[in-house]
Amino acid sequence: MDSGDVVIIGAGLIGLSLAFELAERGATVRVFDKAEPGKGASWAGAGMLAPYTENIEDEELLGLCVRSLEMYPAYVRAVREQSGIDPHLQLDGIVSPAFDADALQRLRARIKRLRAHGATCEILNRKQTLTLEPGIGKHTVGAMLVRGEGQVDNRRLGRAVLAACEERRVRVKTQVAELAVECSARRVLGVRTDRGFVSADAVVNAAGAWAAQLPGIPAQYIPKVRPVKGQMLALEIPRGFMRHVAWVPGAYLVPRADGRLLVGATVEEAGYDTRTTAAGIQELLHAAIEAAPALRDFTVSEMWAGLRPGTPNQRPFLGQTKLDGYFLATGHYRNGILLAPVTAKLLADEIQGALQDKGAQYANLEW
Repeated sequence: MDSGDVVIIGAGLIGLSLAFELAERGATVRVFDKAEPGKGASWAGAGMLAPYTENIEDEELLGLCVRSLEMYPAYVRAVREQSGIDPHLQLDGIVSPAFDADALQRLRARIKRLRAHGATCEILNRKQTLTLEPGIGKHTVGAMLVRGEGQVDNRRLGRAVLAACEERRVRVKTQVAELAVECSARRVLGVRTDRGFVSADAVVNAAGAWAAQLPGIPAQYIPKVRPVKGQMLALEIPRGFMRHVAWVPGAYLVPRADGRLLVGATVEEAGYDTRTTAAGIQELLHAAIEAAPALRDFTVSEMWAGLRPGTPNQRPFLGQTKLDGYFLATGHYRNGILLAPVTAKLLADEIQGALQDKGAQYANLEW
């Protein structure tokens, strides 16, 4: 096989977005994955773009997420223009309803902090809440609305980024039976697959929840990434029944243009188990119906589980390691879809700099 500038291991949204960005800059890029492209956490998520609503307490991580949210319209526009696929980006706000006075008071306290970080948000009274989102139960007492947040259809986005990469002549090889990194004591040499060896100036580990399982990496450079299971389900609802993403006690509700309502997600330390369970689905249905009782009459059309790449401090690993030419873009936990644009930009900048000056030493950037 031909040699290449950059090899990316992992064909999820993080890996493909980075490939898309690097190819635009003129790099020769190859992407390898043992599974289908975009079918891991990128496929299993709900596509929420909610750095403020999610209540991220880590100031630096919040700043990174907000920066990525600001990049999203341009990112989606570039992907759509290259691929012809519309990922259905909607930044029309996220509603967090309260169902008692104490919960509403907690939302008021949160608004003060969010405004201090630049969020545009407000408290709605009961009438305003039901006017904005009539699908919420009438026992609501009010809500917080965070403007500028929203969602993207992550499954459509995955298809769009893959098509955009192919248009930019990124070679994406999936269903690879064997995949390992080869390196010397000082630098990465490339990757070996069942189809042969590919030399590379840079290798990026974007393998998500499997990042620590990548063969061939010396122990000191293995990222501390573990799988965190999340179960989800979809309900078939009348179009317009819910209009905005809603963050309710114990769950979030994400209406799609195709008439589905996504309900997620559990957080479970269950290794690489991707089964859906009665307890997990019951937990989600209970939270959804408590917040919107009318949902009890709708059909459950799909149930699934995915594996988020968790880290000890919930910050992703981004940037070059002390092994020359070996980069990390993994550990995004609950915010992989949100962080795709900024991750692509940061890693492309660093890889471009490293390839232009191979003699330089770069500090590892760990968020």
